[in-house]
Amino acid sequence: QVQLVESGGGLVQAGGSLRLSCAASGLTFSAWSMGWFRQAPGKEREFVAAISGSGGSTYYADSVKGRFTISRDNTENTVNLQMDSLIPEDTAVYYCAAEFGTTSRQQSQYLYWGQGTQVTVSS
Repeated sequence: QVQLVESGGGLVQAGGSLRLSCAASGLTFSAWSMGWFRQAPGKEREFVAAISGSGGSTYYADSVKGRFTISRDNTENTVNLQMDSLIPEDTAVYYCAAEFGTTSRQQSQYLYWGQGTQVTVSS
């Protein structure tokens, strides 16, 4: 049974940082690309960042490029999202997801999803 469990969300002031983690189990982790998505109140869920199975390729939404960094540890089966210079517009529930093989920005390509973790950025 595949499980993805996010942690690290919370309340932070604008300009601050948070580090999200996602622990994966029940899959051959290095064979799966991992992505982070977010959903703000009243908005559709959107792509944030993705990383290939080896960790050699990363992709970011324009809105977070230069502020967020995605990384993974294939020995610990974890994927992280370091979020710096946070702004109120980053407030959302953040989800990690797993995609087998190729790394994409499309939610429909991701097979497994975590339950989400709330990030709130105050102004």
